[in-house]
Amino acid sequence: MSLQVKDLNIVYKVGKGSIKAINGVDFELMKGDSLGVIGETGSGKTTIANAIMRSLPENAEFFGNIFFNNKDILRINLETYRREIRWKKISVIPQYSMNAFNPIKRVGEQLVKIMMENDSNINISKASERIFYLFNQLNLPPEIYKKYPDELSGGQRQRVVIASALLLDPELVIADEPTTALDVINQARVVSLIKREIVDKRKTLIYITHDIAVVAGIAKKVMTLYAGEIMEFGDSRKIFKEPLHPYSKGLLASVPDIRLGKTKKLQYIPGDSPDLSKEIKGCPFAPRCPVAMDKCKVERPRLRYVDGRLVACHLMGGE
Repeated sequence: MSLQVKDLNIVYKVGKGSIKAINGVDFELMKGDSLGVIGETGSGKTTIANAIMRSLPENAEFFGNIFFNNKDILRINLETYRREIRWKKISVIPQYSMNAFNPIKRVGEQLVKIMMENDSNINISKASERIFYLFNQLNLPPEIYKKYPDELSGGQRQRVVIASALLLDPELVIADEPTTALDVINQARVVSLIKREIVDKRKTLIYITHDIAVVAGIAKKVMTLYAGEIMEFGDSRKIFKEPLHPYSKGLLASVPDIRLGKTKKLQYIPGDSPDLSKEIKGCPFAPRCPVAMDKCKVERPRLRYVDGRLVACHLMGGE
């Protein structure tokens, strides 16, 4: 499996104006890679996921390429994408599990429908067998098959969503804030399940989250996203040990230290994210950056290789 995102730009048309949500994003993942995508609200994390899933809203315009197994999935017919790729090869674990199901249909009925609509070789018996297998793997009792979504707890619903994402054994799974609205115990369970059923089984994972501690435990690579642009991308161990971009440093300083149980004084990044409906000159983080130079305000830095990772910062040398 390979996923190549090349010079991806996404603009939302709003009234007479527009919002540039993604600006020139490039990255590549291979089979077995796990990528954590971190950044503040509005940084573009979910927009990238929606582009890969071909579920952008109608007011979105996109430019660039997303190659999945050497096929540009932004250019193929949407029906072809739905028939050949969605669920079978790429699936998603959405933010809000309640929105993933029809409240008036039983859980099992909905999961069977997903399988049979996407694989003509599967009958009800085979579909049910696969569903019960996943329920067992996810520590879900078999009686959930006949229950309605609103009869399940939040943790059960989220595990059923994970099961739905794994039904057809996809190559790539996108988890978009999968622990949102869950209590701490269920958060830990869901993260453990994702690690066991996706990462440990060598599927490719894109994990979108605000929870940096989770990323440290589940992702081999990290992408720091700000105002629709990559600030830093590379090996998660290197970035968590020694972040190079000022924004990455600010994010990591704003959460409890996940390394060796150290304690530290929590910090925050002053200021607000830029207005993406207006043209941004220079580095988008410059107005909030504690080490910004005059150059940062007028010239956008390009991603450079520095110490084994990509960094978009004028203060960095690199290749």
